[in-house]
Amino acid sequence: MHYSLYNSTRWITLVERMSVADHFWQRLAGLMGKQELAHNEGLLIVPCKAVHTMFMRFPIDLLFLSRDFTIVRIIENLRPWRATPTVKSSYQVLELNAGSAARTGTAVGDKLSIVRNG
Repeated sequence: MHYSLYNSTRWITLVERMSVADHFWQRLAGLMGKQELAHNEGLLIVPCKAVHTMFMRFPIDLLFLSRDFTIVRIIENLRPWRATPTVKSSYQVLELNAGSAARTGTAVGDKLSIVRNG
C-alpha cells in the first residue's frame, strides 16, 4: 500500500510515493539494502522515536512526527552509520531523501496530511 504526504502548512506535496513500515521486521529493515531514495519517495516508520542508518548507502532527512502528523523535530542529511537521539514527543518518523526538508521549506510545527493512493 502506498500513500502521498502533503504539507498542509506549506501547501506542497512532500512525498508522492510513501511506504509504511508498521511491523517489527519492516521497521528493523527500513531503507537498508536500497541503492537510493528518489526525491518524491519516503518511508514512514510507525511507531518510532529514534532511527539508525546502519548498513545504509545514502544520507536521509528525518521528520519526527506526533500522532496527528505534526512535525516535532527535523534531522537533515543524516549520513550512513549514524543514530539519532530518542525524540520522546515523536510517535512516528518519516525518512526522506537528503535535502527534501530544505527543498520544500518544511519546518518544525508544520502539519502533514496523508492520502491513500489506490
